[in-house]
Amino acid sequence: MDKSKSINRFVCPAAVAGILLSASIALAGTENYDYKAAPPPEVQPSCETPGPFEIRIGVPGWLAGISGDSGVKGVVSSPDVSFDKLFNHLTHVPIVLSIDVRYQRWELFGDGQYMEVGTSAALPGLLFTTANLHIKSGLAEGFLGYRLINCSKAALSLFAGARYSYLGGDFSLVNNGDARLVILRQLLGIRNKLNFSGSTGWVDPVLGARGKVKLWKAISLYAEGDVGGFEANSGSAFQVHRKGLTIVKTPISSSDWSYQVQGGIEFQLTRNMWTQLGWRYLKYDYVSAGFTNKTEMNGPFVQGGINF
Repeated sequence: MDKSKSINRFVCPAAVAGILLSASIALAGTENYDYKAAPPPEVQPSCETPGPFEIRIGVPGWLAGISGDSGVKGVVSSPDVSFDKLFNHLTHVPIVLSIDVRYQRWELFGDGQYMEVGTSAALPGLLFTTANLHIKSGLAEGFLGYRLINCSKAALSLFAGARYSYLGGDFSLVNNGDARLVILRQLLGIRNKLNFSGSTGWVDPVLGARGKVKLWKAISLYAEGDVGGFEANSGSAFQVHRKGLTIVKTPISSSDWSYQVQGGIEFQLTRNMWTQLGWRYLKYDYVSAGFTNKTEMNGPFVQGGINF
């Protein structure tokens, strides 16, 4: 018998048996495989971007106390009205508004406020014992920002813009009404009442940053800070004081700076309504011509609004 034919007869059945054995083992390994099992979950991106366009309109309520030095025509007084006593000194209902528009990473936002407060202070001396102070202050600010981080759960922006500030003041110094000093006042040529009033406005360049972080579902933390002025409106300045019977102007250093920080918590009440609770602090260091506004506006901040 031919040896090659004998080998083929032996190898071919063995090869077929090996193939069948391998197939059976493979099929046995798939008995426990669940063909209906769900595929592995997709990996979510770490930054989910918000919609391309958003508008927010708010009505802020800033219970800002006022302290520091304020003056017009060189006459400086030091008001001190804390935020918890603000309603006792308001002489005009505050006018407020804020708006925030975002397209992609670009933001355009701003706010404004006008407020009037009045207070009195006792003065040392015999000829004048009371100083009445009425301050009118306002600000309007607008900024253009760019989001370095633009995620639904976190955002960080740098911005630049301008802040318009208004200062008006009415000061009156009143005598103590002591009849024994009537002749003395006549000899010195001092009137029973001295009035000083005036107003000014100026625009400061501003640079700042703001951000927001979502804590849980509809609750977020927000913060904002800026610096303005940069001596843009500084120049000559003066104060006045009495030297004998003469009012004398004394040159003083001029300055123009402002600093602001605010932050708190935000609640998205519904799909289109939100509110903020926080604290806001604004400091002025403005001295120019006969005007002085070295005051701090400091107090709780509450705002409600709509977004769409």
